[in-house]
Amino acid sequence: MFPKNAWYVACTPDEVADKPLGRTICNEAIVFYRGHEGKIAAVEDFCPHRGAPLSLGFVRDGELVCGYHGLVMGCDGHTQSMPGQRVRGFPCNKVYAVEERYGFIWVWPGEAAQADPELIPHLEWAVSPQWAYGGGLYHINCDYRLMIDNLMDLTHETYVHASSIGQKEIDEAPVSTKVEGEMVVTSRYMENIMAPPFWRAALRGNGLADDVPVDRWQICRFTPPSHVLIEVGVAHAGNGGYEADARFKASSIVVDFITPETDTSIWYFWGMARNFKPGDQQLTDTIREGQGKIFAEDLEMLERQQQNLLRHPERNLLKLNIDAGGVQSRKIIDRWLAAEQSALIATDKVAAGQV
Repeated sequence: MFPKNAWYVACTPDEVADKPLGRTICNEAIVFYRGHEGKIAAVEDFCPHRGAPLSLGFVRDGELVCGYHGLVMGCDGHTQSMPGQRVRGFPCNKVYAVEERYGFIWVWPGEAAQADPELIPHLEWAVSPQWAYGGGLYHINCDYRLMIDNLMDLTHETYVHASSIGQKEIDEAPVSTKVEGEMVVTSRYMENIMAPPFWRAALRGNGLADDVPVDRWQICRFTPPSHVLIEVGVAHAGNGGYEADARFKASSIVVDFITPETDTSIWYFWGMARNFKPGDQQLTDTIREGQGKIFAEDLEMLERQQQNLLRHPERNLLKLNIDAGGVQSRKIIDRWLAAEQSALIATDKVAAGQV
């Protein structure tokens, strides 16, 4: 259903600041915590003594202590000690490759030996002082691919987000989809239109008039396993649109990291990075609040869509030109899944002495 040998956003640093965090990712129950010298660690969320979740325990001197009977679990998955007991022979817990980078904690749910930190996507907006970022987290009961479909076809904005970012011109503008290696790019450009409420507020936030015609753009980029970054913005019409000088526009990157929890639920890390007035914390908070409300509008639609699909698994869904971004993204995911399955079969044959 989802590739496991890939980097996913697991959590944010504040979620593990004071205590362990238990989180299911790709059907793997994992506990995240700060080990020795504050380095992030991740092991199977299962105490080998009585099966209690280790995430209900606590960290002491960089070691994870089970909250049931005090078993101490090492970052290497080996049981270290337990009051009054000999536990060194306990089976080893699964250990997960984990990295802290760009303000997120990333996890590789598959084979830790295959995890290459260089495969974590580079996020320039997360390291440059010319950018500001604000975001949040939603738990949504839907297949992660439904969220990818949602983000790669922004036609729904006209209807789901009519009071904020939606407008009829989105429906009327042609959409273009192309595949660049393992990236899918869907783009839409609108010229000489009036900005919707969210973008009027953004224009004002950047010190620009909000009651004049603008050019608007949406450029959605999917990269596997489930990341979607969307360049969005408006510029005063007649100044070059997407290529307009910063003096005439308000533009941002919508950040969407979609992490599967189970086959039908996700952790959705959302946010917006902007390169205008990066030091204005009040503006960051205002944009975060507005964007949070926008994404909350998707939540019910996606969850009800998932329920319908589970209720009618035999139904074939229509595919239109506006669906091309999601369709192409799924093709890339399917290739990743097929490659992962082939590698697993080959490994099993080697282990069985068949090759």
